[in-house]
Formats: sequence, structure tokens, C-alpha cells
Amino acid sequence: MTDPISPLPWTVRARRLRRDQTDCEALLWSRLRNRRLSGCKLHRQFAIGSYIVDFVCQQHRLVIELDGGQHAGRLEQDDERTLRLESQGFRVLRFWNGELIDNLAGVLLTIEANLKSQSERARGNELLPGGAGESSSPHPDP
Repeated sequence: MTDPISPLPWTVRARRLRRDQTDCEALLWSRLRNRRLSGCKLHRQFAIGSYIVDFVCQQHRLVIELDGGQHAGRLEQDDERTLRLESQGFRVLRFWNGELIDNLAGVLLTIEANLKSQSERARGNELLPGGAGESSSPHPDP
């Protein structure tokens, strides 16, 4: 499957995005890679259907997106993307780059709590109440 804008296959585009990651993506990846957070396996710049998400834990059906300033003018597209991913059974967390830089520990705690709640949900328990970065508010104030 290819993007109508780019003739490159999704896997080639994903590889290119991994190679050309932003500083914020590199920072978060340094904390997520090699099962460093809750022992969960995460992938970066991963193709899901017609989207390439920043980070995903397939086991817990959790997508993590980092939004820079370019997303301020794309709120409707990002909301549509979130709805489509949720319709495929994923929970989507969105963080602004500034939030990551200013509060890395808080972002990591939110991700960890959501990984745990997705795990509990998979076992049939009730989902924990959400906090910062929850998909019901896909774009927190920058």
C-alpha cells in the first residue's frame, strides 16, 4: 500500500522516518526501546494500515504520537487519524513536543499507566481513569 503523496511503499517510508527521527522522538525512544518501560516491546515509526505511527505497543494496542508545531494546523486530520486507529482497537496517546521536553517523567508515567491499564483491560478488568495524554483529548493545549 502506498501513500497517494509519495510513491514509496509504507515500509520504505517508515524506515526513512526512523532514520530521520526528530530530537524529541529520539529522546522518547531512548526511554522506550529494549523493553525499558514496564518490560513492554514497543516499535517506532510503525505502519498500521495506511498510517505510520510514532510508537506502538502491539501487545497492549497502544499508540503514542508526538506532535510538534506542524500539528497545530492539522487538528482535524489528527483527530480523524486517532478515530481510525481507535476503530482498529488501539488506544492513542498524543503529547506535544514541549510537554515531552518540560515533563519527560510525567509523560513516561502516563505511558506506563496506560500500558498497565491496557494489560488489565485485556484480562477483563475495568480501564483505569485516564490522565494527561488520553485520546479523548487528542490535542492537549500546547
